[in-house]
Amino acid sequence: MATIDDGKKVAEEGGGDVERAYAEDEIDVQKGDILSLEHTDPVLNAKMHLVNNAIDEIGFTRYQWKLFVLNGFGYAVDSLILLIQSIISGQAVLEFHPGYTAGLTIAAYVGMLVGALFWGLTADIIGRKFAFNVSLLLCSIFAIVAGSSPNWIVLGLFVCLSAFGGGGNLVLDTAVFLEYLPSKDQWLLTLMAAWWGIGQLIAGFFAWAFIPNFSCQDPEVFPDAEPCTYDNNKGWRYVWFASGALVFVMSILRITVIRLKETPKFLIGEGKDEQCVETLQSIAKKYNRPCSLTLDQMQACNELAVTERRPSVAHSKSRFSFGEVGVHLKGLYSTKRIGISTSLIWFSWLLIGLAYPLYNVFLPQYLSSRGADFGETSPYITWRNYTLVNFSGIWGPVLAGYMCATKLGRKYTMVIGAMITMAFFFAYTQVRTAVQNVVFTCIINFCLNIYYGTLYAYTPEVLPSAHRGTGNGIAIGWNRIMGILSAVIATVADTSTPVPIYICAALYIVMALVAVLFPFEPYGHRSS
Repeated sequence: MATIDDGKKVAEEGGGDVERAYAEDEIDVQKGDILSLEHTDPVLNAKMHLVNNAIDEIGFTRYQWKLFVLNGFGYAVDSLILLIQSIISGQAVLEFHPGYTAGLTIAAYVGMLVGALFWGLTADIIGRKFAFNVSLLLCSIFAIVAGSSPNWIVLGLFVCLSAFGGGGNLVLDTAVFLEYLPSKDQWLLTLMAAWWGIGQLIAGFFAWAFIPNFSCQDPEVFPDAEPCTYDNNKGWRYVWFASGALVFVMSILRITVIRLKETPKFLIGEGKDEQCVETLQSIAKKYNRPCSLTLDQMQACNELAVTERRPSVAHSKSRFSFGEVGVHLKGLYSTKRIGISTSLIWFSWLLIGLAYPLYNVFLPQYLSSRGADFGETSPYITWRNYTLVNFSGIWGPVLAGYMCATKLGRKYTMVIGAMITMAFFFAYTQVRTAVQNVVFTCIINFCLNIYYGTLYAYTPEVLPSAHRGTGNGIAIGWNRIMGILSAVIATVADTSTPVPIYICAALYIVMALVAVLFPFEPYGHRSS
């Protein structure tokens, strides 16, 4: 397997520029590139090393802060759209009387599944920039239209299309932010998952504001209630209108606040060394930072290609073909350790894809049923509690970000988060009062986001840059598939009982064990 040392050997035999590229490497900050010993492509590996050095040399600027916020919008929108459909589902069912009440959940997860795969693949084929600029705009348009739906089928269609637009953001947001981050600041990728909780909180606020005040009553709870119609049940429509309008504003801010440049690491995979250097130099110049990377250094790395005298490009002959997909899939299994890592990551996403919706997406029904047990039938109290639970979810990734920056690293942050979540899941089944109900749901949402937020960050960190979008998209795709399955399970099972809680607890035990087995630890290393 070719490594940096192989590059030095080639340089000593006649490639002096490559030797100097490494020998004069003063920006290494004693951190190795996480996949440096795994790459089968010495050219790509050498260039990645130089780009990482350049990014470390430039350091953290306002450009990264802008990306933290604008990419965070994608996190928020993903959770917002996912939870909005579960929030409004009950009232829409009262109005439309569908034959299959879990249809919206399936529609949302199908849209997010297709979105994750589509935007993930296009991110590796045509770049990160296009999806960054377009995905939220599509999501907002269909979210607004969903509020005007005349029947259940049309509502399901636009929920699906809105989810398609938003579903690719988790693939792109982490990749774009990571590929501009200095190595010492990579823990911020975990912290960015706090935006997921902000999206949940916004969903809770919209529900709290509109559902209790502009909704019809459930005849099963209030026998004297009037039939639900368009005129007396507009609350769920207002939730969609407000959500869509907010996402539209976010999409405009993405285009106007920052003119996103294609990420340097994607440009390397394209063989566009000159554009890569220009991008980094322009950022350094704008924020008055040093950047010693030159085009000569990048092109000197091509001498490592002993068998081929050309820059390395991570693509097939035809970009839009099954061969192109095959190149990226093969890249995710280019070595044994990378293959094991990829498989375990996908398995982790599959597990949490079942655990998360069983708890969080169906939490409104469970809270409502438990509230009824405690004598709380007020929709206002139900949605107030739901908002408090979502607020608590913001702070899990904040703690996770701190933990990831310590010697615990990403792996053991996930282990601790999963095990604590499991303990509180089991404890939650013993809740007997209204106050305990709210407190335990808040704690659980806080703890599970320690694991979830870290997994979101860990996934792109250990995937090869040239295939990051594909690997991340498939990972989140497994998550969405299990979300669809969870809707089917919820139809058969009773989500007002503790059974889904027990299932979630058991799944978190397995997640903790898988995290221990991950072959890579990003702490102290730089993403490739």
